[in-house]
Parts: sequence; C-alpha cells; structure tokens
Amino acid sequence: MAFLHMEFSSAALGMTTGVQVILPDTGELSQLRTVYLFHGLTDNCTGWTRFTSCERYARDLGVALVIPEVQRSFYTDEVYGLSYFTYVSEELPHAMHRIFGLSLAREQNFVMGLSMGGYGALKCALTYPQHYAGCGSFSGVASLKDFFRIPQTPVRDSEITALLGPAHTVPPESDLYALLEKAEQFPAIYLSCGEQDGLYDMNCAFAQALADKGIFHRFDHRPGTHSWDFWEQSLQDCFSFLFA
Repeated sequence: MAFLHMEFSSAALGMTTGVQVILPDTGELSQLRTVYLFHGLTDNCTGWTRFTSCERYARDLGVALVIPEVQRSFYTDEVYGLSYFTYVSEELPHAMHRIFGLSLAREQNFVMGLSMGGYGALKCALTYPQHYAGCGSFSGVASLKDFFRIPQTPVRDSEITALLGPAHTVPPESDLYALLEKAEQFPAIYLSCGEQDGLYDMNCAFAQALADKGIFHRFDHRPGTHSWDFWEQSLQDCFSFLFA
C-alpha cells in the first residue's frame, strides 16, 4: 500500500488542511472502492492508522482509504467557525477525484467513522445517499441533541455555541432523525456499539428507527466500551458486511 500524508488548500475551510490517503499498490485507481474514514472527538486524522490495522484490512480488500482532519467540528458547518461538513461531503471527494482519479460513482464510495465520526458518516450518507453505497457508524453519536445534554459531556459549552449558535438548537440538516425522514433512498448501513458504552441506548434507538423505516442495515452490539479494541473489530465487521 502507498501511504500518503498530504496537505492541500481547502476553499471550504479557507485554509490548508491535512488528509491521510492509503492506496493499493496495483490496479487502476479509478476502479477502486474508496472508504472515507472519519475520526472521533479527541483524535485527529492519524488515529485510525495509529491504533488500528486499517491499512492491512484495506490492502486485503484492495480499497482506498481517505482519512480527513476535522478538529472537534462534529462534521458540521459551524455557526461560528468553519464549514467542515461542506468540506468532507463535497469538496474532499472532488479533490480526491482530481488528484488521484478516485471515482465519484455511488457504487464505489463508502463512509465510516467512530463516535463523533460515526455521526459524521451517518450525516453524509443520509444527506447525500446518492453518493454512497454503504455507511458504517461505530459507537456513533446518533443524536447531537441528546449527546450535548449528557451530564459532564466532553464538549465544552463554548464549543456547542460555536457549532450550533447561542440557542444550542440542532437544525434539521444536522439531526439524523430528520434526515432519515427526508431521505428517499438509503445506502446499506452498519451500526455497532458496546453494551457498556454510554452511547449504547442512543444507538439502540437509532437502529430501531432504521428498522421502522425498513432500511437495509445491521446493528452489532456486544460487551464493550468506547475503545479502540471495540472499533478495531467493528471496522473488520463493517468491511465484511459491506464488501461481502
């Protein structure tokens, strides 16, 4: 596999930003399946490669990985900040197509993430279901409203204000349940969450919402916490589900 850490200028962000790209050594890049892999709240774009064997799994499947940097943005276009959702959902795929020739075709694109990144992956897939064949969320934040109300939430009040504005109101375009009702087509969706994870009930509720809508999905839950051990296994299981 070719491993690249590249810096490029993002018009959506108004600054230079970093992204990790992992590409198979053989095959036409335009024919590859591409996985956009999103990091969590306290990580950056190096987390997946530092703490899991994602490169090895990608090599075995012959897929490309694109791992962007989004800070603590919750993959949103912030009210008082930067347009990270526009960046990851619109600008980044076109940049990867222009620079590496990676396909923009729906059947060749997938989006996955952990925790905050699980929310971002679901948001991308439900906002632009025509762009992704599959989505994976591991211990994902399935409801921003509920997550920000958790006692001792790891997100500072000032950060929530930057994300959502002074009223801390989650708009429909950032509410996964609202997006679920609005979408007319859906990619295959994989969810996982550890049964000792503080986000477990939230994920159970979202899995039930998918089932109620008749959306093709799989929800894996087993003993586990909000940890890399759990996400390592989830990534393998998601790849098996989506690429079987």
